[in-house]
Amino acid sequence: MSADRCDIYCYNEETVTRVKSKMENEDISEIVKIFKVMADQNRAKIVFALSQEQELCVCDVANIIGTSVATASHHLRTLRKMGIAACRKEGKLAFYSLTDESMVQLLVQSFEQKGGLPDGC
Repeated sequence: MSADRCDIYCYNEETVTRVKSKMENEDISEIVKIFKVMADQNRAKIVFALSQEQELCVCDVANIIGTSVATASHHLRTLRKMGIAACRKEGKLAFYSLTDESMVQLLVQSFEQKGGLPDGC
């Protein structure tokens, strides 16, 4: 038999009911969307960059993550649609900032889990 699974099918009904009840009260789909957005390396870099500065223009973001302005703009638009970032126009420039401190905390916790934060956090 395999060491990574049960040899018989038997579950704790009380525990399963309690956990399922709690899970039904949470909006798991919204959490999944956030993790899906953050699973992209460029978007994770953008969130990190925005956590270091109050706001950045699209051109700054493109240079920080090493992509075209169009690619950076696409990722920033995705973050904005998810409610993670906000956009403000100033003349011909578009500036982005984080809207939710919890995203910064999620990022910080992720770095801590991997053994440390980059300089400046």
